[in-house]
Amino acid sequence: MKRLILILFILVSGTLIAQNNFEGIIHNLDSHRIYLLSFYGEKPTIIDSTIADSTGKFGFVVNTKKQPGMYRIQWGKDKLVDLIWNRENISFTTNNLAPYDSCIILSSKENKIYYSFSRKDRINQSRLELLMPIVDFYPTKDSFYNLAAGEMERIQNEQSQLLDSLDKIYPNSYAVRIFKLYQTPFLPASLTKDARLKLLQQLYFDKVNFNDTSLLYSPAFANKAISYLALYSDNRMPKKQLETEFIKAVTIMLSAASVNPEVFKFLLDYLVGGFDKYHFDDVIAYIADNFQDPFSCEDQQRKTSLQKKLETFKKISIGKIAPDLEVPDQKNKTLQLSKIQSEFTLLIFWSSDCPHCTDLLPRLKELYDKQKPRRFEVFAVSVDTSRNSWTDYIKNEKLNWLNGSDLKGFASKSADDYNIYATPTLFLLDRKKTIIAKPITYRETEQTLRDQKLIP
Repeated sequence: MKRLILILFILVSGTLIAQNNFEGIIHNLDSHRIYLLSFYGEKPTIIDSTIADSTGKFGFVVNTKKQPGMYRIQWGKDKLVDLIWNRENISFTTNNLAPYDSCIILSSKENKIYYSFSRKDRINQSRLELLMPIVDFYPTKDSFYNLAAGEMERIQNEQSQLLDSLDKIYPNSYAVRIFKLYQTPFLPASLTKDARLKLLQQLYFDKVNFNDTSLLYSPAFANKAISYLALYSDNRMPKKQLETEFIKAVTIMLSAASVNPEVFKFLLDYLVGGFDKYHFDDVIAYIADNFQDPFSCEDQQRKTSLQKKLETFKKISIGKIAPDLEVPDQKNKTLQLSKIQSEFTLLIFWSSDCPHCTDLLPRLKELYDKQKPRRFEVFAVSVDTSRNSWTDYIKNEKLNWLNGSDLKGFASKSADDYNIYATPTLFLLDRKKTIIAKPITYRETEQTLRDQKLIP
């Protein structure tokens, strides 16, 4: 039967090999514009689009020079199907109402492997999640415990054996390489919950092939990194303790990935961006102090953007003197951070088209206006590009503090000097312009000001 299927596959694919098509039918389609996206890491990029016909049928022609990897067919915000393209033709059908569950691969060895294994894996993971509490809490002498423990180990062994057999049959399969990357260590049922966690933390990357750079063209390495960080995460931990745990994870992960500069750089950039997004400053400072872009030494005159980012993080960590900045105000008069004489300065990077900013600033203005005497100044630096949007918002909200912008958006020198990639971003500075806090939310900002006795 396997041989027959393989022969049929060769015959079908041989007639279409010159075109390398993505061909699909989406039933119950409510949007006829279909997009084709490619991946680098977790980020999908639109590379083509087309219009489906009245039956939901569409197709894409892929350049044979394109990198094999994960591709996405998308036709709405949450309407998508991820497919592997490894220089073979792909034909599939799905239903707009449940794209993943209803996806049927008509032709494509890679995607038949991918969908078959991933669906089985999803079922197995659900079963393991149900079995683990039984293994953890049932008395070991109970017959039900023995049944659950045996089943837990059987599922893991069966999964591993299936993956090994697929690897032997399809040694060059992109799908199999993804699943091998996702594979986790075998967990004996006899281990306690804590021992199980420690084993995972220790052995998580033992079988990972960091030299397989082709997997960078899929979310695989990013997903592996997130799964590993989850082993160190606990919502009950205070932020400082959580950062300490993440530093342990980062050290192990980046050390393991250091065998390949390209994968190492990807993970380094990915982790820095993620920790920056959630303001885990201690982790970023640790990364900046202990790891660098492996390609940064290739041309000292042109440091990579990643290396610049890492060096900037060192300069804007708590305890460092804030980089000086100069921006024009609404009347083109130059405002300079170092010349502000206030006891404290709340430096805010914001934008008039940022909903979080427009929610935060009026609330901060209430705190600012209540000062008696005024002990902290607000220096609000906008990353707007439209003068009217910027000045209109200031006027409408009566923001009577220091407002500046060079109207260059995120390309401004001040945004570059402070690694501003999202707004709002806040820094509390003392008289010497030392960074003493980097609050994220209004609640954190209010508490930070209260801790310094700047507000009641």
